[in-house]
Amino acid sequence: MLDRNDPDPVFFAPFVSSLMRVEPQWIDYNGHLNMAYYNVLFDRAVDEAYELIGIGYDYLKRHKHSTFTAEVHVRYLREIKEGDPVRVTFQLLDYDAKRIHYFEQLFHATEGWVSATSENMTLHVDMTAKKVAPFPDAVMRSLAAMKASHSRLPVPEAVGRRITMPKNA
Repeated sequence: MLDRNDPDPVFFAPFVSSLMRVEPQWIDYNGHLNMAYYNVLFDRAVDEAYELIGIGYDYLKRHKHSTFTAEVHVRYLREIKEGDPVRVTFQLLDYDAKRIHYFEQLFHATEGWVSATSENMTLHVDMTAKKVAPFPDAVMRSLAAMKASHSRLPVPEAVGRRITMPKNA
């Protein structure tokens, strides 16, 4: 949880994760990153963004609340390979008292192309009751500040896409 004595965080648009590398054990028999590990990279970036918002690990320990993923839509656009440097962007699309809707893009960190995207809906959960619960006011203020910053970004074209067969297949 944010310490209200500390200055409020600056929410750059979009949030950009720290540099990560594709680990050797994540490579599948096709010679590229296994689909499960795209989610690991996306999740590591979420952890960083959530720390900034004030809902990271310390928040869970102190307040016994966390977030659970309710829905995810991942698109695999271009393969990445062992050792590739990557960064993930996190764009807050919307939120309410109990949910966060965000969009992530996984970029090759040196070449700049997008490897995958992930659209997510998460729920704020009281870990003691195991029920969805409202965010506290301090978190709502952080979400509002991030949303104000991220609302200047265009909505990514992939937001809200559904899986369907091509019409002319």
